[in-house]
Amino acid sequence: MTDLGIVIVSYNVCDLLHRCLDSVYASQGLFTFTVCVVDNFSADSSVWMVQSEFPQVRLIANSKNLGYPAANNQGLCALGLGVFGEPDMEAPRYCLLLNPDTEVPPDAFERMLAYMDDHPEVGVIGPKLVLPDGRLDLACRRSFPTPTVSFYRMAGLSTLFPRSPRFGRYNMTFLGEDEMAEVDSVVGAFMLVRTAAIQEVGLMDDRFWMYGEDLDWAKRIKDIGWKVMYYPPVSVLHVKGASSSQNPRAQVEFYRAMLIFYYKHYYEETPFFMHWLIILGIGLLGGRAILPDVAAGQTILDGRRR
Repeated sequence: MTDLGIVIVSYNVCDLLHRCLDSVYASQGLFTFTVCVVDNFSADSSVWMVQSEFPQVRLIANSKNLGYPAANNQGLCALGLGVFGEPDMEAPRYCLLLNPDTEVPPDAFERMLAYMDDHPEVGVIGPKLVLPDGRLDLACRRSFPTPTVSFYRMAGLSTLFPRSPRFGRYNMTFLGEDEMAEVDSVVGAFMLVRTAAIQEVGLMDDRFWMYGEDLDWAKRIKDIGWKVMYYPPVSVLHVKGASSSQNPRAQVEFYRAMLIFYYKHYYEETPFFMHWLIILGIGLLGGRAILPDVAAGQTILDGRRR
């Protein structure tokens, strides 16, 4: 059995993908791993580059952009996880979602796998992600966007009081950058997941197209009792936004993901007045393009598998 299966979903970031794969194959340690690159119909030379320079990679070249969660599910299935997340005999012990705009240090995988092996109660773990200018990528440790947490964010209270454990929960800015902690979610740019947890909850929800799917996956995993950990002893470079900045759908999908997550996890328990505040807030922030989804309400969840 392979120790680690790595899925990298790529879209028009050939040079970054090359550097990412170079760093992955420079990894050190006594563990085995397999890499699957899923290309979401890139217009650059990404597919040719992987075929010619990394022939050991399992490559899936899509004929259209399927979105981030659907492409990750393709990769997970290629690594041995079935349609409903049930692993076969070839499935790795752990699966890693890794963005192509990351670069991992040589000991990253070894250290994080060792931590997971020593802590069987942990289902998901993510490292400290650092932007090219040295700042922390705030998305690398998150609280779930409950109606209350989302209100603090939309009202600007999380910005005004970033050190407050109450108001700073959205990105957990009250937590020290190098303080290991149990969190609600880590980000899909580097999300290491125990295969046993995937077996219990299934694959990613492809009703999300971009954004929100990592939060949803973490919530489903956490809801059945697994822990999610932020692990800053390992620091990973994250360029961030390299693919999404090229896609005109990105901004709309960000707010659409808010709606899907809210209706899926919080709608039924949200008071009437708070519900309409949330819907109004998303509608105002998302602008005209998001209005059809706002108007659709909870039917946004219909028609595709959960």
